[in-house]
Amino acid sequence: MTGMGSSGRKGLFYFTAFCCALITLSLGIYPQVGLAAAREGLAIFVEVVLPSLLPFFILSEILLGLGVVHFIGVFLEPLMRPVFNVPGIGAFALSMGLAAGYPMDAVITAKFRRLNLCTQIEGERLLAFTNTADPLFMFGAVAVGMFGYPELGVIIAVTHYLAAFTVGILFRFYGKKEDRPAAEARTSGNLLARALREMRQAHQEDGRPLGQLLADAVKDSISTLLMIGGFIVLFSVLYQVLAEIGVLRYILPVVEGGLKILGLNPQLGSAVVQGFFEIDLGTMAAARTTGALTDRLIVAAAVIAWSGLSVLGQVMSVIHGTDLRIGPFIVARVIHALVAGFYTRLLLGVVKVPARVVPATRTFTGGVLTRWTITGKQFLVITGLLIAAGIFMRLLSGYRLVWRTDEQKRRKGEVAGKTGQKEE
Repeated sequence: MTGMGSSGRKGLFYFTAFCCALITLSLGIYPQVGLAAAREGLAIFVEVVLPSLLPFFILSEILLGLGVVHFIGVFLEPLMRPVFNVPGIGAFALSMGLAAGYPMDAVITAKFRRLNLCTQIEGERLLAFTNTADPLFMFGAVAVGMFGYPELGVIIAVTHYLAAFTVGILFRFYGKKEDRPAAEARTSGNLLARALREMRQAHQEDGRPLGQLLADAVKDSISTLLMIGGFIVLFSVLYQVLAEIGVLRYILPVVEGGLKILGLNPQLGSAVVQGFFEIDLGTMAAARTTGALTDRLIVAAAVIAWSGLSVLGQVMSVIHGTDLRIGPFIVARVIHALVAGFYTRLLLGVVKVPARVVPATRTFTGGVLTRWTITGKQFLVITGLLIAAGIFMRLLSGYRLVWRTDEQKRRKGEVAGKTGQKEE
C-alpha cells in the first residue's frame, strides 16, 4: 500500500512537471496571448482587488490583536457549536466571508489555526462552508451585469447561501474521530462581563502595542494580497494559453456528455469548462449561452459555488504553513456546487421568473473578480444579526449551551452522582 502511494505521488509529480513545462513552452510560442492575459489579471488586481480587500484584511488583523474576535466568540458559541460544530469565533470568519467574498474566510481561518483558536478539524470545517461569494457580486455582476436583470439576484444569492449552510451542517460530522474533544464552554456569570474578560485576556496575551499592531497588520495584509494577486495573474494566463493551444476542445465533449446525462443543455459545456478555471468567465459564458434560463442559472450557480481553480490556488496559498488540509476544502466545493445547482432547480420550480427575462446578449464590462467590491454596512449587518442570534440562544438556554454532547452529559451525570446534587 505504501509502495502504491509512493508511486502515485511520483506519477503526480512527473505529470505536474510536464504540464508546467508545456505551458511555459506554449507561453514562449504565444507571447502576445500571455502578455495580454497577464495585463488583464494585473489590472484587475490593482484596480479592484487591492483597494477593496486591503482595508478588510488590515481591520481583521487588528480585531484579532485587540481580542474583539474573542468577544464575539463568547456570544456566538451556542449558535456555531451546535449547528456547525465549530467555535463561536467561527462566526467572524463566516460574516467576513459573506461580506468580502473569496478568500477572506480562508485568511481568517488560517489565522485562527496559527493562534490555536480552533483545532485542525474545526478549521477545515470552517473552510468548507465559509467560502462564499459576496452579495454585490451575485446581485450586481451576475444578475444585472451578466444576465441583464436584477430579479435573478435573489434566486442566485438564496440558493448559494443555503447550499453553503447545508455544506456546513454536513461537515459538522466530518472528522469526529480525529478531532480532539472540545472543552465545554464556560457559561457561568454575566455574559457581557465574560465577553469583555475574554477580549482583555486575548489582548494581553497578544502583547503588542497599538503601533506595532497596526504596522504588522499592514505588512501581513499586503504580503497576503500580493500572493493572491500572483494567483489571479497566473490563472488568467493559464486559461488563455490552454485555450490558444487547443487543449480545452478535447475536454469539452466529455463535459457536454455529462450535462446531457444530467438533463442540461450540452451547449453549456463551454461555461462549465471556463468556470472550472475562473468563476467570472464561467458565469459570463452561462449567461451568454442561448437556451433555457433554468439550465443557464443552474450552471451559473454551480460555477459560483465551485469558485474556480484561481480561488482554490488562493486558498492553498493563505493556509500554507498551517496543518489545514486542502482535500476537505475541494470536496466541500464539489458538494457546494452540486447542492447549489439542485437548490436552483427546486427554487425555479416554485418561483415564477418574469417572462421578460430572455437569453442575455448584453456584454459585461466589469472585469473579472468584481466580487471584491464590498461595503462595510454588509459586514456590520451580518455580524450584528449573528450576535443577536447568539444572545437569543443564550437567553433561551439559561446561559447554557442548548445542546450538550453525550460526553458532556455523561460527565455532568458523574459529578452529580458523586456530590449528590441534582443537575440544575
